Amino acid sequence: MQLFDELKTLGKKHIKADKKAMQKVPEGMWIECPKCQTSIYHKDLNRYKECPNCHYGFRMRAKERILWLTDEFEEMDNDLQTTDPINFPGYKQKLEKGKKNSGINESVLTGMAKIGSLRFGLGIMDPYFMMGSLGTVAGEKITRLFETATSQQLPVVIFTASGGARMQEGIHSLMQMAKVSQAVKAHSDQGLLYISVLTDPTTGGVTASFAMQGDLILAEPHALVGFAGRRVIEQTMHQKIPDDLQSAETLQKDGFVDVIVARHDEKKLLEQLLKMHKKAGE
Repeated sequence: MQLFDELKTLGKKHIKADKKAMQKVPEGMWIECPKCQTSIYHKDLNRYKECPNCHYGFRMRAKERILWLTDEFEEMDNDLQTTDPINFPGYKQKLEKGKKNSGINESVLTGMAKIGSLRFGLGIMDPYFMMGSLGTVAGEKITRLFETATSQQLPVVIFTASGGARMQEGIHSLMQMAKVSQAVKAHSDQGLLYISVLTDPTTGGVTASFAMQGDLILAEPHALVGFAGRRVIEQTMHQKIPDDLQSAETLQKDGFVDVIVARHDEKKLLEQLLKMHKKAGE
């Protein structure tokens, strides 16, 4: 004889999701932060697109960053167009898709910018254009940016976001690492300031060249920064690597990053740094 009924608690019952109710919630209404797993209402991301809890910066288009970062911006070399130097299958279609996704002609937006009265050269890599990969035109645009800034005795700020060299251009892409590095060196020889800001992700040949050549290296919170990817490292070493090995915080701890700055503080900090540089050069 059963003395007691089975407990009708939530733990004892299988609860099915209300599919009709779920269909009424618009897609993209809630976003999960990949770093702290906080569920974020999409409007809470605001124009900075950063997690309100841990300040992780979600991927952002170059033109979106320009709106809150600068007071004035004059684009350079917008007419440069990438060709298909090695006739890589499907490359032209990928280029068109990158243009559509990013709203720019290449993976980097370059020009002369102002914060207040402070003028400087600015480059912003766009992860929506083939993951910010470094191709011949991207390398040419960054090189021209440094050359123009050198001739006008101006500092340069570059926001990096890249998957590395663009495989669809073969050796032509790899050559951009040395080409840009030479322009960075010529700029440095004139005693001019170069600030590199690492965003998520900054990897491959970009990390191995101009991303880490700044006089000051800033990084956004929790940005992934490294050369090879986690899977490649683990397959090569035959062991697991720590989860935070390639985080901006680890790089700062080990001396590769000078300061970690959240997006909402970037404009103010850049203005302070540019003012200090200008005063020292007067």
